[in-house]
Amino acid sequence: MLRRVRDIFDFNDPLLLSIFKLGGREVSKPELASLLAREGEPDFALCEDELLARFLNGLIINNRGAKDDGTPEPEPDLSNNMVLRKLRIALNLQADDLLEILKLNECTLSKHELSALFRRPDHKNYRECQDELLCNVLDGMKKRYRKK
Repeated sequence: MLRRVRDIFDFNDPLLLSIFKLGGREVSKPELASLLAREGEPDFALCEDELLARFLNGLIINNRGAKDDGTPEPEPDLSNNMVLRKLRIALNLQADDLLEILKLNECTLSKHELSALFRRPDHKNYRECQDELLCNVLDGMKKRYRKK
């Protein structure tokens, strides 16, 4: 996920390090290199959910500014729904924007289906965001935001 977000927005290492710092975690250059390494490479390190949550929180702060109550605490377990919600907040996306992003990847979803992804998990109309849908959103974001 970290590599994909980096690729979508063409973030360089210093910017990634500053985003992690905004999220409340100092990451060293060697640690970042390990997090960005591909699976199977000798330096590969898995980006745990809490660290990814800190990065996404830092992305929100970087794009939208900090809240008065400080840096939010990261979630220990991230679902695809939470990742999608954090990206939506960071990019200030409305429902129509997300539907447009999905269309760029030839994926259709109704507004009702989309809103179900952002409901509380205990809500009767909550819908779990599947890996394929999150991949379609990320691919659509790449088409929309990636500099040519």
